Formats: sequence, C-alpha cells, structure tokens
Amino acid sequence: MASVTGFGGVFLRAKDPKALSLWYQKHLGLVQSEGALAFPAPQHNAQVIFSFFGEKDTYFPQAQRAMINLQVDDLDALLHRLIADGVSVDQKREQYDFGKFGWITDPEGNRVELWQPIAH
Repeated sequence: MASVTGFGGVFLRAKDPKALSLWYQKHLGLVQSEGALAFPAPQHNAQVIFSFFGEKDTYFPQAQRAMINLQVDDLDALLHRLIADGVSVDQKREQYDFGKFGWITDPEGNRVELWQPIAH
C-alpha cells in the first residue's frame, strides 16, 4: 500500500528569508542545499513527530501557527553556545524518558523547540 515515508521539510514564511536562512546556518548548523537549507548529513535518529495542537493550546505562542522541532545531539552544549552567541534562549528545560527539551526564539520571533532524543 502506498503511504507517507517520512518528513520532507519545514516551510516558514519570513519577513527576510535570506537573513533568517543565514541565522539558521550560523546558529543551528543547517547547510545550503539546492536553494534551501538541509541538515548536515542524514542520520537515523528518533522518530519524527507530526502532531496537532488545539487553537487555544499554550505549548507554543498562539499567534504562531506552527513550531519546528529540531533534533540535536547535545542539547546543553548547544544551548550554552547559543546563549554565548546572543540568541534568545528560554531558561526552561524539560526532560522525559524520550528526551531532553529546550527552546529558542529566532530573530523573527518564532519559538523553536530543540530535542535531544534518548538513545535506546
């Protein structure tokens, strides 16, 4: 049976797409690839999550229609580097049996979730 096989990408509107692209390259290590950004190298990580939130859910700002979640290999080290770089980093951290979470805000005000999956 034909089915969806994975997550293909994230598409966000931006006031300044070029500047925002450069910010994601500099701070989060995404690389230029055929007119868009890509992850540095394919990796087999934890399952990619596709989830829906209610209109009034406060997990991320209600004015923000979508939030991206990026898998990272060392959440604490990345957040320390981002703080040193002057990136807006939420001091809140959460840890569950499936991973550790932290949040940043990009220059256009988008809240971004960073997830370090727990290796099983």
